[in-house]
Amino acid sequence: MGFFTDAYDLFCISLVTKLLGRIYYHVDGAEKPGTLPPNVSAAVNGVAFVGTLSGQLFFGWLGDKMGRKKVYGMTLMLMVLCSIASGLSLGHEPKAVMGTLCFFRFWLGFGIGGDYPLSATIMSEYANKKTRGAFIAAVFAMQGFGILVGGVFALMISSIFEARFGAPPYEVDPSGSTVPQADYVWRIILMVGALPAAMTYYWRLKMPETARYTALVAKNMEKAAADMSKVMQVEIQAEQEKELPQVNNSYGLFSKQFFARHGLHLLGTASTWFLLDIAFYSQNLFQKDIFSAIGWIPPAKTMNALEEVFKIARAQTLIALCSTVPGYWFTVAFIDKIGRFTIQLMGFFFMTVFMFALAIPYDHWTHKENRIGFVVIYSLTFFFANFGPNATTFVVPAEIFPARFRSTCHGISSATGKLGAMVGAFGFLYLAQNQDKTKTDAGYPPGIGVKNSLILLGAVNVLGFFCTFLVPEAKGRSLEEISGENEEEV
Repeated sequence: MGFFTDAYDLFCISLVTKLLGRIYYHVDGAEKPGTLPPNVSAAVNGVAFVGTLSGQLFFGWLGDKMGRKKVYGMTLMLMVLCSIASGLSLGHEPKAVMGTLCFFRFWLGFGIGGDYPLSATIMSEYANKKTRGAFIAAVFAMQGFGILVGGVFALMISSIFEARFGAPPYEVDPSGSTVPQADYVWRIILMVGALPAAMTYYWRLKMPETARYTALVAKNMEKAAADMSKVMQVEIQAEQEKELPQVNNSYGLFSKQFFARHGLHLLGTASTWFLLDIAFYSQNLFQKDIFSAIGWIPPAKTMNALEEVFKIARAQTLIALCSTVPGYWFTVAFIDKIGRFTIQLMGFFFMTVFMFALAIPYDHWTHKENRIGFVVIYSLTFFFANFGPNATTFVVPAEIFPARFRSTCHGISSATGKLGAMVGAFGFLYLAQNQDKTKTDAGYPPGIGVKNSLILLGAVNVLGFFCTFLVPEAKGRSLEEISGENEEEV
């Protein structure tokens, strides 16, 4: 449920950015509805990523210092409070509303960031070696449902409000096309993210600390045995102490020995996640622009504000239903059969192929009759991101590092990924602008165009393909065997 909420909170903003532009940046007499200025749009879309990045590093480190369970409750509380607060604003001037929205979305992201390393680490430390990959991937796969539910909920809210407070399209009545009640719509969509998180708080409190942390990091064998007895409902004695490796925590994080043993692994997990997120988030955040470009979403001036929310949500829901959700569950089904390495290589390979298939004949795809083909290939790219590196980059860092650095290293890898997401989200916001000055979005400088941006993304995937070779396969081996903790004391 933590991951479900993370995805809902992170991605629901893209459903309402156009609406925010219409409400707060309406210009009297303009032929197109108001849009968020480039710097505001970048801030609203990206501030949660900055928060997530900081949260991943901070809570990842804290999870190894204080224990997984203690920190897990903190991140959840933060998510609940900030979800609610992000729908409230001080004043109703555009600056004040965007300011408070950005402030709370930053802290919301900070909480979400903590969920990444902790969820993965807790799941990997509880799971058995046969099905561990599937369990960690299933946690991550809830992201697909989060995106899906976000879209469905936006569809419901916008249609309820549209039925109650209908309005003419923008071209008929510019100021009347955005009803005052529309201001509630985006707030409700953002605030509902607090519900699923709040519902799981009790279970997070009840969950015992993972035995691997208690035994290997906190060195409390009795407590570990007692906790495991509770979880597995069998009697476990602490006399097994002799069998458990007495790990002499010989080297520290970032010591020479750490780099000798795990330096390349960390480089591999961080670089593949970084490269994947450049491609993944540049698409996800801009799918509404791609839909407008191919005509799935009609021109803004032909709709009123609520219709526009409905159309954007419909498109996002369809993509989630057809490609995002199935991709994740394919990973869950196959990760312990064909292994992480193979899935990641295959994913990067197909993403490259489909990106180039979209980019090279790009003009062909812009014609009306070729629309469906474009959407199919676009969905396939997504499918292979999720049945591929998007899921495996989350699973692997939770398996290949020693227990005392596990959460920190996962935090570092995922934070590097979020850095890639920022490059993808902001870099491509500017890059994908039309080369012709007269055709760019309001306030943006000319870019390299969608076609060249897609070619660039294809090249990024090729790099990801080669960086995958730095990461070891963890399928079917115990965590201590993969991380080398068993040999440490020898």
